Amino acid sequence: QVQLVESGGGLVQAGDSLRLSCAASELTISSISMGWFRQAPGKERELVAFSSWWTDYYAESVKGRFTISRDNAKNTMYLQMNSLKPEDTAVYFCAAAKTALLRLLKLSATYDYWGQGTQVTVSS
Repeated sequence: QVQLVESGGGLVQAGDSLRLSCAASELTISSISMGWFRQAPGKERELVAFSSWWTDYYAESVKGRFTISRDNAKNTMYLQMNSLKPEDTAVYFCAAAKTALLRLLKLSATYDYWGQGTQVTVSS
């Protein structure tokens, strides 16, 4: 059974950094598209970034501050988050998708597997 397990969330101050991890089991991340989403209270789940086999994509709100990466040897994906802002506060989810079509990877419904989420809280 495929499992994605996020870790690395926490409470930080504005301007700080965090690195989220997403460890995969029963799934080889080098052969699949991976993404990060987030959901703030009262808001819809939104795309943060995704990584396909040939490109990475970032939401405008995080571009230049967040970096998505993978360590295939550890079968783990990361989200390095720098210059955090209070509006980055949300539950962050990692997800995996079998498609590599960029227009579909922007949609949460495209993803086949999801983690349970990790809370990120940024205080001002």
